Amino acid sequence: MASIMMTARKKNQRLIVLRKNQPMFELLPLDPEQLELEKFLPEIEAAREEIRQGKFYTLEEVRKKLRLKKL
Repeated sequence: MASIMMTARKKNQRLIVLRKNQPMFELLPLDPEQLELEKFLPEIEAAREEIRQGKFYTLEEVRKKLRLKKL
């Protein structure tokens, strides 16, 4: 199994494991960018929940807090 995984990773191949000619699961190499994104998924979901609860600043409020002029 280890050599199959290494070969799939090197060749960037997707493998489908069959049982009695029925697909059971797939094995595919992870994209490093996807791994980085997954690290932030809990934070993204928390931020979305805050937005649903109305806990956010408008662009105008941010500009005012940072003392920025309108573009």
